[in-house]
Amino acid sequence: MQFNIPIYLTLFRVVLIPFFVLAFYLPFQWAPACCALLFVIAAITDWFDGFLARRWKQTTAFGAFLDPVADKVMVAIALVLVAEHFHSWWITLPAATMIAREIIISALREWMAEIGKRSSVAVSWIGKVKTTAQMMALVALLWRPNHLVEVAGFLALYIAAVLTFWSMFQYLSAARKDLFDQ
Repeated sequence: MQFNIPIYLTLFRVVLIPFFVLAFYLPFQWAPACCALLFVIAAITDWFDGFLARRWKQTTAFGAFLDPVADKVMVAIALVLVAEHFHSWWITLPAATMIAREIIISALREWMAEIGKRSSVAVSWIGKVKTTAQMMALVALLWRPNHLVEVAGFLALYIAAVLTFWSMFQYLSAARKDLFDQ
């Protein structure tokens, strides 16, 4: 297997995960800002590694596997940390919904790939908007410098939750015939 810069960026994102979690629990006033900054760095490397892999024509099977795994693990951990911090059903419910959706859609994509119809459940624009809202929410709710940023984070979290359901139903609808017609 040949390593390249996009794969190194993805591996860097994986290595950031324990530091991100550690920063969340540090007993210092600057810890939330550090945690949010590590999350932002991870999000930037997520965009950048895919961009570079496509631009430099350095896509690999390993990179195609590792990139979404690194993304989903980082986001799931961030959602769990946010839910733990706020310790409230109205934060935990959308967080759990988003994690469940990722598991459902990942399983659906894997199954559709097995039957040769992976393109039926390709990423849609709603999924991209959902991801943007989710990232904005998580940065705000990990950072929490003031009440206004927290409120913006809550709003973005609920926008992401609505888009989570919408995109999940789109994916399931696209796969409906293959799932139920047998």
